[in-house]
Amino acid sequence: MHWRAITRLFGILLLLYSMGFIPSLVVSLLYDDGQWRIFVFSQAVAAAAGLVLWLPNARHQQELSIRDGFLVVTLFWVILGVVGALPFIFGLHLDITDAIFESVSGFTTTGATVIVGLDNLPVSILYHRQQIQWLGGMGIIVLAIAILPLLGVGGMQLYRAEASGVAKHEKLTPRIAQTARVLWLIYMVLTASCACAYWLAGMAPFEALCHAFTTVATGGFSTHDASIGFYDSVAIETIAIVFMLAGGVNFAIHFLAWRRLSLRPYGRDLEVRVYGLIFLLGTVLTAAGLYWANVGEGILASLRPAAFQVASILTSTGFGTATFADWPRHLPLVLVILSFIGGCAGSTAGGIKVLRIILLARLGLRQLFLLAHPQAIAMVKLGKRPVGEDLLLSVLGFYVLYIVTALLLTVAMMAAGLDLESAFGAVVATVNLLGPGLGEVASNFASVGPAVKWLGVVGMLAGRLEVFTLLILFLPAYWRY
Repeated sequence: MHWRAITRLFGILLLLYSMGFIPSLVVSLLYDDGQWRIFVFSQAVAAAAGLVLWLPNARHQQELSIRDGFLVVTLFWVILGVVGALPFIFGLHLDITDAIFESVSGFTTTGATVIVGLDNLPVSILYHRQQIQWLGGMGIIVLAIAILPLLGVGGMQLYRAEASGVAKHEKLTPRIAQTARVLWLIYMVLTASCACAYWLAGMAPFEALCHAFTTVATGGFSTHDASIGFYDSVAIETIAIVFMLAGGVNFAIHFLAWRRLSLRPYGRDLEVRVYGLIFLLGTVLTAAGLYWANVGEGILASLRPAAFQVASILTSTGFGTATFADWPRHLPLVLVILSFIGGCAGSTAGGIKVLRIILLARLGLRQLFLLAHPQAIAMVKLGKRPVGEDLLLSVLGFYVLYIVTALLLTVAMMAAGLDLESAFGAVVATVNLLGPGLGEVASNFASVGPAVKWLGVVGMLAGRLEVFTLLILFLPAYWRY
């Protein structure tokens, strides 16, 4: 393990992130909400910590290994959670548990919150919450590796540990730094487009920007306790659906569409087609359930909340126009299943990912076929490309670890005092990066105990880092030289 190189890298990353407090400081001064000192102090702490880590190791440049990359990615998400919590501690006077929970929820784009009374918070604190979700959406590490090569720090190892899904070893462009820049350019264009659309639909400019941050990031933080439901606008809800679904699409596909100036890459990609089909089927089933339960005034009136909540849950955004946990019959379970599926690989969404679900389904169908034809030779394919057995085993291993992690966290949360429904809902909300849950955590985590919140932090990190990156650190063999 290259400890001095890792320490130097942490110092550089903290120095870079300290600049992220400047927009919140500017917002505080513009709106005169009295919080500017909090952001100056937070920036000073982050910069000082970065200097302490960087200066003794400034000349110690060494290429990081893949093993180093896993440690850097995981620990930096933890460090970000602590540093991002400073405005919550000193500005809102939250205790350490609540502040770190809120911060980690932001950076992991979970959207679960412990804060009640968002409508009355200082404007700059609201902006800070939205911004950390935007930074976490694409991944602060991907942003860093677009800059760090200029400082003499390699980035490919970090990209391998951070990038999502089975496509994590693919590059859109020959150099990883260029790849990260392209991804962030697309990300910023989507954010700007979403903000303009919200503004034209009737949101105030500040709120349009804040909600654009968390829509494209599929994060779900809002400036209002009632979330998107505060506006009661069909136009705003439609815009949210479009950009939530866009945030849940593999950004490699966005890149191809951008480069070719064509929508054909979306239609040709199997994962995007299945993703769209899941959204449509989920919407129809949910709308039918609402209609039969007489929640809506008709099938068309039921389609509005159904389409919004399905898009929000499938992409793990967590925006709400209604509390889905209060919906009747089977509907909450349908939405929970959708949250486990999640968005596409290589997107800002959480969950298992559609591509893995496709491979798992085809692996299951292959096993059924082989039971009926024991002598046959069958390959699992994506399109016309055969999928190797090593990749199938990796996907199967991920699925097992994901489900086992969710079950163990459910047991732990029940031991911490939650009933079964609330414990399962808390795990769904955190591991799937969803935000709202079931039972006691249907709206927020304000009423649960500290133990549940810390377990929630573990769940959010596991979900954001896609289990492997976090759990590998608990493997004794990982620490052996």
